Amino acid sequence: LPYNNFDKNIVEKNQVFHQRTRDFISCKASNRFSKVGNLRTKAVAVIALGFSICFSANAHLNLCRRKIFQTRLMNDYKRFSNSKLDIRGGAFFDSSMDDCNIKSTPPLEFAHGTTTISFKFREGIIAAVDSRASIGNFVGSKTVQKVLPVSKNIIGTMAGGAADCSFWIRKLQSQAKLYELSEGTDMTVSRASRMLANFLYENRGLDLSIGTMIMGYDNIAGPSIYYVDNTGRRLEGNMFAVGSGSTFALGVLDTEFKDGLTESEAVSLGIKAIRHATFRDAFSGGFIAVYVITSNGWRKVFSEDLALSAGNVLNEINANNRSE
Repeated sequence: LPYNNFDKNIVEKNQVFHQRTRDFISCKASNRFSKVGNLRTKAVAVIALGFSICFSANAHLNLCRRKIFQTRLMNDYKRFSNSKLDIRGGAFFDSSMDDCNIKSTPPLEFAHGTTTISFKFREGIIAAVDSRASIGNFVGSKTVQKVLPVSKNIIGTMAGGAADCSFWIRKLQSQAKLYELSEGTDMTVSRASRMLANFLYENRGLDLSIGTMIMGYDNIAGPSIYYVDNTGRRLEGNMFAVGSGSTFALGVLDTEFKDGLTESEAVSLGIKAIRHATFRDAFSGGFIAVYVITSNGWRKVFSEDLALSAGNVLNEINANNRSE
């Protein structure tokens, strides 16, 4: 049975067409009957008439069914494209069902959160990040690698959509390797950040979610830090903090940062900034990772699980209470 007006119109038009076809064939057959003389010839003509009517009806019925199937398929596609998808329960519900009293699991909100910082010190650059990946209020992962290498002297941080950031930074990594092979020298930080900004500007209509810091050391500009986002914006500076916990991290950096920091002082400041950001920002957590970039390249100098460090602090407090 047809389930909408379009299907009903197709069936009605098909019935009218079949009736006209039968009338036309009957008229032709009656003219032939007047010309034939014996009963056997008339019987053969009647059988031929029946077969022709059945064949015509079957052919047009199949055409009608195919049109109805295509119409229903397009309607299902439109309903799916205009509907909501429940990630948590895997359910599918149409927006047209909102009038019905049907309760379903509310969809998750994809809010991106992280804390990444970078700043210059006396000998190079410090980059400190957390490792939590969140999907709204849901913790998707606690061990995400938010610092990705571009070359032996350049790294990039991830803030925003994990897939978007990792894809474009790895694409930049491949371009940096091709440049090194073709030119015989390493790509500068300025060129790498400009190349990534051009990529993102050309694809700004894809609704990407990227806020990355491209930093490194080269022989032309020395230590350099560039902020690049999904709109193609590119900023150079001495200190950046990106992510949902950046406000809390900047509070620590603005208070305790000073010119001429040694490497150990800069590492301690980066750890403190990320740790305090995770205290106040629900979307930041996991591990603290700190990287140092100098003229010799980049290296990872610190990694700490926040849960274990918090447990150690509680044990120290309990031990002090017992001793008192």
